[in-house]
Amino acid sequence: MVSILKNIIKIGARMIMRVYRPEVIAITGSVGKTSAKDAIFAVLSKKGISGLSEKERWRVRRSKGNFNNEIGTPLNIIGEWSDEDLKLISLDTPAGTRRLQKAFFWARALLTMIAVAMVPRRKKYPQVLVLEFGADRPGDIKYLLSLARPKIGVVTAIGEIPSHMEQYSDVEAVAREKARLVESLPVGGWAILNHDDDLVLAMREKTRARIKTFGFAETADIRISNFENISEAGRPEGIAFKIEHEGSFVPVTLKGVFGRAQAYSIAVAFAVGVAFGLNLVEIAELVERYYIPAKRRMNLVEGIKDSWIIDDSYNAAPLSVREALTTMNELAATRRIAVLGDMLELGRLSVEAHESIGKMVVGVVDELFTVGPRGKFIAESAIKNGMAKTNVHAVDTVGEVLLQVQDTIRKGDLVLVKASRAMGLDQVVEEIRNMA
Repeated sequence: MVSILKNIIKIGARMIMRVYRPEVIAITGSVGKTSAKDAIFAVLSKKGISGLSEKERWRVRRSKGNFNNEIGTPLNIIGEWSDEDLKLISLDTPAGTRRLQKAFFWARALLTMIAVAMVPRRKKYPQVLVLEFGADRPGDIKYLLSLARPKIGVVTAIGEIPSHMEQYSDVEAVAREKARLVESLPVGGWAILNHDDDLVLAMREKTRARIKTFGFAETADIRISNFENISEAGRPEGIAFKIEHEGSFVPVTLKGVFGRAQAYSIAVAFAVGVAFGLNLVEIAELVERYYIPAKRRMNLVEGIKDSWIIDDSYNAAPLSVREALTTMNELAATRRIAVLGDMLELGRLSVEAHESIGKMVVGVVDELFTVGPRGKFIAESAIKNGMAKTNVHAVDTVGEVLLQVQDTIRKGDLVLVKASRAMGLDQVVEEIRNMA
């Protein structure tokens, strides 16, 4: 049944793309896709918000959540869906969801598809689609390109040990898969590439499109400089940095988010904004006013006992965990506590990846809690590299870690919570956040 629905919505999405011909911005990478998508949406959807009439503004749709696969992408092309709709067909489907509820959703999706494809309403359909292109396995990008051909392609980062490695022979195979997006771009299009990631930067040799690079490197076209995580009176506040482009620069300040990963996402939005003809001042104003980072991605949450939580529990890959730990180390705190769970789908590199994180926490974290069988490699590596055994706590389940963390937290502590989504560490955040 699923394969039949998959083929039907694939055909429908193709028809809709032929009828409306929206400009497509596609984003791929091992980390940072959703944040980059949200930053781009903030810039393009709110362009001219104070000076243009509703009719003059761009109509922009972004893919919902992280729906970036062979089912989510055509659904995003077909229409707008609520979070509750997408939970019916996601990994987060609530327990007890009835077949009738799912059937009703699919009936609605098919009717929407038919209406949009057969009764064109060009003044209503988005002019721009901002889509994530996931690449969980070889062939995924090719499939998604058969649905929507982008004019602008973004590659956020790959890293030394990317997510979904268990489906690929090596890191270069991951890079080749993601490079398919760049190879598909037209001559008049734009390839927006991370200058700081060697595998991504090498993709500039594989495209006919114009190239715009971003990153901290001095030679990046969109350069991030003067970056800092901001704390005031012992409280983490946000990030501040400059964006430089063609001899001009503009300051950017974002409250409630942390880490260089967020700066990279904003730099992507600047690159896309420039490609659309916006100037740096316009883009900076738009991201500062309208960028709302996705939940559970380096978000600051007030914790129990006057503590603070960095909620990065949505997902984890070695690159993003290292960045989270670096950010934690740069923020003011009485003590630093890390709650780290398994990083999944890393294949034969899993042990190495977890051990590398264990080595990194030494000197950064005062108390370490790990959850899951792979998390134990983090704990063992931390002890091996000099962290006191009394400060390392390895458990098997979320339930076990909850009480231990609650008992450990003191006033002024900064707690990082991060793991692959399937580990369910968002439960830890909910238990230790201040609900007052």
